[in-house]
Parts: sequence; C-alpha cells; structure tokens
Amino acid sequence: MNWGQAYNRDLSLFVDWLGFKSADSLISVERRQVTDYLTWLKEKGLAAATIARKLAAVKSFYRFMTAEGYMDVNPAEVVEAGTKGIRLPRVLSEDEVLRLLNQPDITTAEGLRDRTMLEVLYATGMRVSELINLTLDRVNLNMKYIIAFGKGSKERIIPLGSVAAGFLQKYLDEVRPKLVHEDRASDIVFLAQGGHALTRQRFWQIIRAYGKEARITKTLTPHILRHSFATHLLDNGADLRSVQELLGHSDISTTQIYTHLTNKRLRDIYAKAHPRA
Repeated sequence: MNWGQAYNRDLSLFVDWLGFKSADSLISVERRQVTDYLTWLKEKGLAAATIARKLAAVKSFYRFMTAEGYMDVNPAEVVEAGTKGIRLPRVLSEDEVLRLLNQPDITTAEGLRDRTMLEVLYATGMRVSELINLTLDRVNLNMKYIIAFGKGSKERIIPLGSVAAGFLQKYLDEVRPKLVHEDRASDIVFLAQGGHALTRQRFWQIIRAYGKEARITKTLTPHILRHSFATHLLDNGADLRSVQELLGHSDISTTQIYTHLTNKRLRDIYAKAHPRA
C-alpha cells in the first residue's frame, strides 16, 4: 500500500470515529476531539508507530486546511502521539518580544506598517488571519478597541493598549493613504504595495526576517506573538477565563495549554531558587 492509500484510509478512520457522514464536517473539529481520538487509538492497543501514522494523517490534513485558508486554527497542531499528548506552543520571552518589536525601521513607510502589525498582534493576541483581514470599520481608536472576526464567524471585542493604538493611529494617518491604490479600493487596514491585502505567507516572511535581525534563535511561526500574548498575560496574573475570551477560544481546554507553560516556568524558577529543590 502506498502513502496516498494509507493517508486516505487513516483519514477515513478519523471521519468514521467522529460519526460524520462527509468530510465537509471536518472543519468543525476542535482539539479536544483530536486528543479523544488519540486516546481511543491507544485504548485499542495499536502499536505506537501505527498511532503516530494515523495521527500524522490528521495533522497533515489540517495543515493543508489552515494553509489554504479554509480554517483559522489547526486543531491538531499541538497534539502529539507521545505519552504527554500535548506539544507546548513556542513562545517568546518578554525581552525577545521587545527585541522583535524594535527591528522595523519606523522612519520608512513599510517599517512603520510592520511595526504596527507586530504591536497590534502582541497587544491583542489576534490570529494572523484576523489581522490581515481586519477592516477599518472594526477599529475604534477613540475607545481603543478592535473587533476581531474570528473562527466560526464569531466576533469579539479586544482592548487595544495605548502603545499599539498610537502606532496604529500614526500608520492610518501617514502610511496607509500612500498604499491605497486608486484603481483598487479596499477597506483592509494593513495593505501591501499596490493596495492589496497582505497574505499570511507574506506576514510569515516578515516576522521571520525581523526575528533573524533580532537574533532570535527560536523558530518563529505566524502565531508566536499570539502564544506569547496569552502566556505573558497568565504569567502576570490574568485569569484563564479572561484569556479565553480575549483569544476567542470556544473551549477553555484550548486555552489551558498555556497554563502548562506558566507552570513549567514556575517549576524551573523553584528548582533554581529553592535551596532544597
């Protein structure tokens, strides 16, 4: 049996386990269902290699769905076949975030746009897809909030910090008018040269380039500022339910991933600081 046949068979098993009559319903799957499926496979007594392959088919499918824009969030992204079951998302330290934010040359139009995008992402925890599709009517700088249009066509209001609001005001006043193309009317906030919206792939290139300039050795993903936003909020005392609302998670178990990071950091601090650790 070749890889394509094995992939189709493994994905079909997942669809059957979910009880779906068509693959179209796969876009409604959440992380909890993927982890439950993984538990079911383990309870069946399948070999570790077999479980890993079946999970790989699910992960491959959702990587495609998110890359093509059919879904905003990959529900299998942090699920692993190992005993721990969860791969923690990569996050930046507060110092690394500051270094990243300081890389764009804000004396240039492109640099100011990029700095504004990074500031808004870190200030709000928005998904990259929400950022690049943000429209002017969803920004209220007087009240300092943004309306994000997220997964499942759900809206949520996110406060905007004063620093990010300041950069956004400057970008809208001084840079965006220069990017608007006379033959291509658009209400998208962040525009590329020529007046069209930025793509997710282009944003990924931007953040990776600035990460390299900042000498950040961690692999930068489009959502790394979102992950950092959530982790830093919890580190500084925010409650889990509030972070869930800010991120737009329908299931709090998705938000709980970040508590693994904060708990690990506390254990590391304890191990280094306590004389009898």
